[in-house]
Amino acid sequence: MVDTLALLFPHVAVSGALTVRVAVSYLPEQSAPDQSRWFWSYHIRIENDGDGTVQLLERYWKIVDGHGNTHEVRGQGVVGEMPVVTPGDSYDYVSGCPLDTPAGAMSGHYIFVDEEGDRITAEIPEFALLSPLEPGVQ
Repeated sequence: MVDTLALLFPHVAVSGALTVRVAVSYLPEQSAPDQSRWFWSYHIRIENDGDGTVQLLERYWKIVDGHGNTHEVRGQGVVGEMPVVTPGDSYDYVSGCPLDTPAGAMSGHYIFVDEEGDRITAEIPEFALLSPLEPGVQ
């Protein structure tokens, strides 16, 4: 049996009852390599396999470019929302990342709160940002 989710979202991190899946795409139409600008979109799927409802409060991203420079991003929610994810449900969103190098990587975590007010950290799996100019990209 083919695991369709694994094909669609090749990067996965499981933190307790929360699963974070990531698919990444290079966007040539938004990139300008001659101006040192490369752009990727990433699709995140957060699944709640637990018994209680959780709400996403914060995000943390570690973005590393092709020169090894690190940029950290912290903030409330994602794409202007603080989604509530009920048991057995999921939440999807798409965002993007520009770099001034043709390769890099992203990783991070989300902070959720459960119904009792306890904070839960859900890891975001590391994923590569590779332009078609980089080895290993087809």
